[in-house]
Amino acid sequence: QVQPAESGGGLVQAGGSLRLSCGASGRTFDYLAVGWSRQAPGKEREFVAGIEASGAVMHYAESVKGRFTISRDNAKGTVFLQMNNLKPADTAVYYCAADSTVATITRRLENAYWGPGTQVTVSS
Repeated sequence: QVQPAESGGGLVQAGGSLRLSCGASGRTFDYLAVGWSRQAPGKEREFVAGIEASGAVMHYAESVKGRFTISRDNAKGTVFLQMNNLKPADTAVYYCAADSTVATITRRLENAYWGPGTQVTVSS
């Protein structure tokens, strides 16, 4: 079973950039899709981006299209989320998860399915 873990969060000013990383213990990500979600205080979890196992197909929420880029480096067993032109509305805890397809990931909302998360705070 894959145990995902996120890193790279922090505090950044609006317009700035951060790169989040998602690694795994146990199995590797090589043959799995990986997705990112986020949850702001008092709000529901929101799917942000996903990448299929092939690395050739990516999916993005409308709210982040053109600003966020998901990529994977199977040699390092890591999936990245490059976040540019950050906005205060992007402030949230960001989580990653792995499964057979991105569609499967988007249907899983329970906390236990996702990693422990990394905090992203964007100041105005």
